[in-house]
Amino acid sequence: MSASFAHRYAYANGIRMHYVEHGEGPLVLLCHGWPESWYSWRHQIEAIAAAGFRVVAPDQRGYGDTEVPLDTASYDILNLTGDLVGLVHALGEKRAILAGHDWGSIVAATSALLRPDMFRALALLSVPYLPRSRVRPAAYFQTHTLEKHFYQDYFQPPGRVERELEEDIRQSLLGIYYTAGGESRRHPEHRRKGFIGFEKNQRFVDSLAYPDTLPGWLSAADLDTFAAQFAKSGFRGSIDWYRNLDRNWALTPFLDGARIQQPTLFVAGEQDGVIHMMAKAYEQLQDQVPRLTKKVLLPEAGHWIQQERPEEVNALLLEFLRDPAVREAR
Repeated sequence: MSASFAHRYAYANGIRMHYVEHGEGPLVLLCHGWPESWYSWRHQIEAIAAAGFRVVAPDQRGYGDTEVPLDTASYDILNLTGDLVGLVHALGEKRAILAGHDWGSIVAATSALLRPDMFRALALLSVPYLPRSRVRPAAYFQTHTLEKHFYQDYFQPPGRVERELEEDIRQSLLGIYYTAGGESRRHPEHRRKGFIGFEKNQRFVDSLAYPDTLPGWLSAADLDTFAAQFAKSGFRGSIDWYRNLDRNWALTPFLDGARIQQPTLFVAGEQDGVIHMMAKAYEQLQDQVPRLTKKVLLPEAGHWIQQERPEEVNALLLEFLRDPAVREAR
């Protein structure tokens, strides 16, 4: 990772956002997921910048060195989209290419739907485009949590999961990263663990697997960096994204049936639990994204795809950015 990354701040959509910037050229915004930060893109920033792009990776609302508003409702999808629009304006740009991982993929997809004039191409990692469902999330939670906890429902009560995670931030992050990564899925015992669904008599942190040694893609210094960021921000803001799932559904009836029209790349790990949880969205991705350029599952990789497989992800992103349709859009 280059020491020349510039750390800067901008006022966007009413909050102070921290971002890392590198390179010159057409703007590429890299949007992280949960529980991560700009640092989850550390392997991509220099590679994309070297290909002739201005790369900006923000800490999104509630994360890292970006503001953590107190109002839970301020983390709804319209504000998260507004943050990206405001950041593009603060950077003095008129358009950008978006790449998003996990929650960042959801925000990137919504931003592309709402501002196709600004966001002209996008790469989605781990989470495929999720068309607005006919059933609100609260109803889904009621019918799918009768026998086990579902993590998104478990996150709803204010303060509960934050207290668990903040008992030992570094250990909590290690458990989340390892449990959702490819290594744990190949372990004979740890593969039985998982936090998407877990026993009613367990806490969220009890559902996690912990490795004897760090996975190859995550160094002690990497884990320390993430832990320091969450020690500063806490987990409350990032969990509030989940507490707006029902509100997001209520705010967006106008997105019923909406399809993404921009050139789009999708990449995920074959062992990513999200792909199994959202199998229908993955299978129907070509129908919902007519200009899908490529749909890739990397063998044996888990959820943290751009960190687990940086060289392969970088190659796919650069191929996408050089695609004639994307070059024309930018």
